[in-house]
Amino acid sequence: MNSSTYTVDGKRLWRTLHELAEIGATPAGGVARVALTDEDRAGRDRFVAWVHELRCTVHIDQMGNLFARREGTEPQRAPVVIGSHLDSQPTGGKYDGAYGVMVGLEVLRVLHDNDVRTAAPVEVVSWTNEEGARFPPAMIGSGVYAGAFSLDEGLAAPGVDGTTLGDELERIGYAGDETCGAPDGAGRRPIGHYIEPHIEQGPILEAADVTLGAVTGVQGIRWYDVNIEGRSAHAGSTPMEHRRDAMLAAARLVCEADEIAGRRAPAGRATVGTLAVGTGSRNTVVGSVTLTVDLRHPDATELEAMHDELLAFADGPAFGLQPESGRSLPHPQITPIWYSPPIVFDPTVTEALRAGAVATGFDPVDITSGAGHDACYVSQVAPAGMLFIPCADGLSHNEAESILPEHAVTGAQATLNAVLKLAG
Repeated sequence: MNSSTYTVDGKRLWRTLHELAEIGATPAGGVARVALTDEDRAGRDRFVAWVHELRCTVHIDQMGNLFARREGTEPQRAPVVIGSHLDSQPTGGKYDGAYGVMVGLEVLRVLHDNDVRTAAPVEVVSWTNEEGARFPPAMIGSGVYAGAFSLDEGLAAPGVDGTTLGDELERIGYAGDETCGAPDGAGRRPIGHYIEPHIEQGPILEAADVTLGAVTGVQGIRWYDVNIEGRSAHAGSTPMEHRRDAMLAAARLVCEADEIAGRRAPAGRATVGTLAVGTGSRNTVVGSVTLTVDLRHPDATELEAMHDELLAFADGPAFGLQPESGRSLPHPQITPIWYSPPIVFDPTVTEALRAGAVATGFDPVDITSGAGHDACYVSQVAPAGMLFIPCADGLSHNEAESILPEHAVTGAQATLNAVLKLAG
C-alpha cells in the first residue's frame, strides 16, 4: 500500500481539536477535563460519537480505557493502535494528550473516506487517568493494562477529593467489562504496534527549528517523599547554635538535588516540586518540613547513581552535628515511592515513524522524552513508539499551551504513513 496516496485533512483535524477543547474550556484558553469528572465524560462521549459516525466499534475495558476499532481484512491480526489520553490537568492545555487521540481519529476518517481496508485492524485508544492529577499515580490506565499495577489497585486508587477511581468510572458510565491487566495477559486486548503522537512538552524541537521528532525512548524517573523533623523554637530567643532548623536542612537537600542533576548536564534532571512547612510562623524556627524530589535520567545506571548520591547526602556530614558551629541539623528521612525505568522504544515502530516523517518532506530528529507517557507502559507488553511535534516555548501543563496548525498536520500525516506501513 502506497502511503503517499492518502492525505489527512488538516482543516478537519484542527477544527476537531478545537471542538474537543470546548469541553472543559477555561477562561484563560486552556481546558479542565480532569479524569472521570463530568467534563471527562463529555469528552469521551464526543469521541465515541465521532467514531460511531465512521462505523467503528467501541470497546471499554475494566479500567475505562476506551478503544475504537476499524476492522482489517485479517481480523485475527493484532491491531495497529494509535492513541494517548483525553484527560487533562486542572489548568491544562488544549493539546496535551488530546492531540494523539484526535490524530488517531483523523487516521480513521481518512481510511473511512477512501474506503481503505488495511490488513491488520486499526484502533484508537484513549487511556484512563494519564495525568494522575485526580487519582495518583499518573498513567494508571495503561499501567493496569500492562500489568504494572493490579486491577484492584487501579480501581481503588484514591482521589484527592475523597472519591475512588472505580466508583467514578461507574458514576460516569465508563466502567467496561473487557479484561484489563490480567497477570498473564490472558484476555487483554492485543496490540500489534502502538504509536503515540504527542506535543513535545519541552523546547528542543522548537529551538532547533525542527518539525518532527522520532522519540527513541523516555527518561527514567524516580520519585521520593521526604520528611524532616527538627524542633520548633522561638526565632528571637533561640541562639543559632541551639537550633534544629528543619527548613535549613530542607534547603541543603534542595541545593544538593540540583547539584546531583547538574553534575550530569545536560541529561540529568532534579526537581523539588512541593514543600510544606509544619505549623509555619514568621517568628518560629521551623520544626518540620515535608517535600518531594523528582530525579530523571535516560540512562538507568546514571539514575541509580543519582539515587545513591541523594540518599548518601541525607545520611552524611551535611546533617547531624556541625562541629564548626555546634549546631545540629536533622537528617532528612527519604522514602522512594515510584520508579519508572528508562524506556527504549521498539526500533520497528520508530523506523516506521521516521519513514512516515520523511514521506511528508521533513527529516525528523531523534529525541528522548523528558516526560512519562502511556507508551512507556505499553512498551512493556507490545512494540511501541512515539512522534513529537513542537509546542510554543516548550510550554505544557499550562493553559497557554500552543502548537502551530502546520506542525499538527505534518505529525498527523507522518502518523498515517506509519500506520499504513505497519498495518500492511
